[in-house]
Amino acid sequence: MGAPRDIGTFVVWDYVVFAGMLLISAVIGIYYAFAGGGQQTSKDFLMGGRRMTAVPVALSLTASFMSAVTVLGTPSEVYRFGAIFSIFAITYLLVVVLSAEIFLPVFYKLGITSTYEYLELRFNKWVRLCGTILFIVQTILYTGIVIYAPALALNQVTGFDLWGVVVATGVVCTFYCTMGGLKAVIWTDVFQVGIMVAGFASVIIKAALVQGGISTIINDAANGGRLNFWNFNPNPLQRHTFWTIIIGGTFTWTSIYGVNQSQVQRYISCKSRFQAKLSLYINLLGLWVILVCSVLCGLALYSRYHDCDPWTAKKVSAPDQLMPYLVLDILQDYPGLPGLFVACAYSGTLSTVSSSINALAAVTMEDLVKPRFPSLSEKSLSWLSQGMSVLFGALCIGMAALASLMGALLQAALSIFGMLGGPLMGLFALGILVPFANSIGALGGLLSGFAASLWVGIGAQLYPPLPERTMPLKLETYGCNSTYNGTNWLTTTEMPFSTSAFQVHNIERTPLMDNWYSLSYLYFSTVGTLVTLFVGMLLSVSTGGRKQNIDCRFLLTKEDFLSNFDTFKKKKQVLRYKSHPVEDGGTDNPAFNHIELNGTDQSSKINGTRL
Repeated sequence: MGAPRDIGTFVVWDYVVFAGMLLISAVIGIYYAFAGGGQQTSKDFLMGGRRMTAVPVALSLTASFMSAVTVLGTPSEVYRFGAIFSIFAITYLLVVVLSAEIFLPVFYKLGITSTYEYLELRFNKWVRLCGTILFIVQTILYTGIVIYAPALALNQVTGFDLWGVVVATGVVCTFYCTMGGLKAVIWTDVFQVGIMVAGFASVIIKAALVQGGISTIINDAANGGRLNFWNFNPNPLQRHTFWTIIIGGTFTWTSIYGVNQSQVQRYISCKSRFQAKLSLYINLLGLWVILVCSVLCGLALYSRYHDCDPWTAKKVSAPDQLMPYLVLDILQDYPGLPGLFVACAYSGTLSTVSSSINALAAVTMEDLVKPRFPSLSEKSLSWLSQGMSVLFGALCIGMAALASLMGALLQAALSIFGMLGGPLMGLFALGILVPFANSIGALGGLLSGFAASLWVGIGAQLYPPLPERTMPLKLETYGCNSTYNGTNWLTTTEMPFSTSAFQVHNIERTPLMDNWYSLSYLYFSTVGTLVTLFVGMLLSVSTGGRKQNIDCRFLLTKEDFLSNFDTFKKKKQVLRYKSHPVEDGGTDNPAFNHIELNGTDQSSKINGTRL
């Protein structure tokens, strides 16, 4: 469908603003390709030479956490389900503390580039290989959706050229990743965070003016039941309650911040462990700002359309098109501002895609190329890293094309890939926190956790929860001029882009569907993590795990916590790059060294994950 006639359309200035954002991103890539002698080594290219400081890394973490799915999806989530989403502010605090105090100290002191190196050091090379391959496959799938889904939503409302945007986004991302490496990715993210906040701010300020002030927006939201912050119902089957967001949300997002290569690679690139931790805590402020902006946009959406919902009135065909619709409605008299909002949505996409491409290149080089070709020179490795960036950029654009052909399938896949984060976080937690865990326990636990989270997740796709579980709030159309034929609820089990294409209709609901398959989507990751930990510990104890001798560098120790206070003693930390020999196995007990089974990995973002 083209842009509706009662709202504005895109004009030349909007395209100029959008093109300007892409151009500046590309220029940053060119600058870092040559600044400071360019990317001399693969370490420069993949890790920024480990000389980054806290503030740019913090802004980069925030940007890559935020994809266009967040910019378009979170406001429509608040519009439909209410402001309880803002409880994620507490979740983000817990996630940052857990990532900074449990996972970061271990990864940082080992001086590793790929998080999967840790799995070989602690367990064995088969665990590492399985994790690596699954990370590569799912990240390409996820990135394709991140490029395509927002392009489709914006195309249907604004008439913005779909494939022009998809290809331009992919090419610009690949260009600056290949030219400038991690430094370019981080500094373009810093620029893109600014664009995102500006885009949100323009919508919030104009909406407040149009609606007669923030107080009117809050009053409308209160009257419509949107200020539902405190729902303490402990029922794990309700989609969003205080407990599902705090407990389930913490597990879901820690699997992204704690162990996902895209995020870990950034804070490990800092020049000291203090800077690395600081980057995570500063990033928390960024997450809070973005959350406040997106919740306010959702309340502004409701205030504007509380008596005439564009979705049920068929003016837009999906909830994620509501934000672009609002932008063209209230900003149509300001040429360039709708373009700024689209640039805001696409800054989210660029930052997510560029961090994925860079992480894919790092993992491929460290886990697949270097172990097999140890004699390659640094110059060759640097060129290969750049080649990998081009290859993965092309694959991500190709994946976006595939997403257009089998959209519904991939939207289901998005929540399935979210589930893989839980078992992987369980695996890393087992290695870092459980001294007696061995490779048999690790692989057995991983497979069990993977099976459990896949079972509940696929079941939820086939038999989505009933509306009384998801609790969408009422939308009205009495203020519309058009005729209206009744509400059409889209109940989804996950973040914004689910269409639940595989729903099995017209069958009698069983207790399994109404209970296990109706579990809140935020608990998928929790189930995976806990099953992995529990089974892993049982198997390790029963296969002699307590007899092995583990190097304490692979575990979280109390010295890791106490060293937080070393900063005040002015003692300079020197990071030894590759401070370990590359071994075949991580234990001293040869009986548990080479167990060949499968591992798995994760991705986020819906959300917010990054979606």
